[in-house]
Amino acid sequence: MKKQAESLPITTWSLADRPREKLLAKGKQTLTNAELLAILIGSGNRNESAVNLCQRIMKSHQNLLQNIAKASVEELMQFKGIGEAKAITIVAALELGRRRRSEDAHELTKIKSSQDVYHLMYAYIGELSHEEFWIMMLNNSNKVIHKYNLSKGGITATMVDIRLLFKKALSQSATSIILTHNHPSGTLKPSQADKQLTAKVKKAGEILDIKVLDHLIITEKSYFSFADEGLL
Repeated sequence: MKKQAESLPITTWSLADRPREKLLAKGKQTLTNAELLAILIGSGNRNESAVNLCQRIMKSHQNLLQNIAKASVEELMQFKGIGEAKAITIVAALELGRRRRSEDAHELTKIKSSQDVYHLMYAYIGELSHEEFWIMMLNNSNKVIHKYNLSKGGITATMVDIRLLFKKALSQSATSIILTHNHPSGTLKPSQADKQLTAKVKKAGEILDIKVLDHLIITEKSYFSFADEGLL
């Protein structure tokens, strides 16, 4: 995009540089994240255009949409030119994006690898600021028949009731399960508690003839698989 004076409104720009017109003429893929956000908010403030304002918002969030998606309405309103209505529009749009990703994940029904599990569960726990523990229940064809949020915890831990875990698995007639939980801290290293829990669940599963196929620790950027690392 050609450089424009920050104080000039978008309506004074050349047609090729206006986000809406650019989208119509060249396609949505050609727009930057800031330009797409600018379309949402419509206008900037007295000192900067909508695009310049959105570039500043992006920069303050390390140029990552996933970071902006975590911002509250109140946090976005700290930017001059972003009122409540504009902040709500941004929050709603990014939530739709998250839900779309969740719908895409539903299309994957058969688990062939740990990466499949990661892609499926990231939409649920990959970007949370607290820990959650989920179990995936599979049939004998390794197809997911049910997912269940077993517990929610704090920033560093969550409690798991093994009896409730297998009660849910049995109620779905699962022949195998996959354990998943997230680490908001971003660390992929399993804790001693993670290892002990995995061992207990595996032992209980052997008695009930329900195989524990894997346990994944999921973060925003990657995952750790107990099975891939030979810990199951």
